[in-house]
Amino acid sequence: MSGTMSTSPEALLARLNEIAQTVSSSGRGLALLGLGSVGQDLARLDNYSELDFFVIARAGQKPYFRDSLAWLEEVQAISFSFMNTADGHKLLFADEIFCEMAVFEADELANIPYTGARVIWQDEGSDRVFAVHNNLPPAAGQSRPVEWLVGEILSNLYVGLGRYQRGEKLTAARFIQGHAVDRLLELAPHIAEAGPGQGDPFDLDRRFEQRYPQLAAALPQFLPGYDHSPRAARAILNFLERELPLNEAMKEAILALC
Repeated sequence: MSGTMSTSPEALLARLNEIAQTVSSSGRGLALLGLGSVGQDLARLDNYSELDFFVIARAGQKPYFRDSLAWLEEVQAISFSFMNTADGHKLLFADEIFCEMAVFEADELANIPYTGARVIWQDEGSDRVFAVHNNLPPAAGQSRPVEWLVGEILSNLYVGLGRYQRGEKLTAARFIQGHAVDRLLELAPHIAEAGPGQGDPFDLDRRFEQRYPQLAAALPQFLPGYDHSPRAARAILNFLERELPLNEAMKEAILALC
């Protein structure tokens, strides 16, 4: 391996078409759907993209695609793979194209959260509509109240600092530089106007720098590392205080632990 990502958008799309041909020729599939940057959002496709796809199997044929990757190795040798969910795998082809794939039968899709799918191939005899736009995860689009988010952030800072004082630096970092920062990302739409970048309903971290550049500029202060959770807590607290009214007693308690 070269040690650098060497895939190109053209190579990724060509590989997806090769996979589609293999699914088609097996006689066991109904469709192949591209997702993410190889779905309907092709404008994001670049040299650092992965192949995300769903194989839609005929009734009773899901095990053929899920339980063995021999059908994929007809396209290209696989140098790494593991079954990361009950429905699919993550894998690396020998030519360094990385994939996340899952296999479903058509009737399962109604309960699977996904959005922006693009039909790469569909059996001509199937009249099913597979490319949906709004099958989002349950929490997507649900804006939790500002008061709840601020309360969670302050609570995470307080608990994390207490654990830091006990010498539990790992769990402290999780609470302060993990959980509290996660809630800050949720808070972003309430305190700043989003830029033109497209958000990801499955992962708030994705493209945060493009959507909220001013908030993202403060992230190094919020994430200074394992030994520096008190510094992170103080930075998060100072940031919140500039943006929103805070409970004075909780603020003082956090500062005392800092």
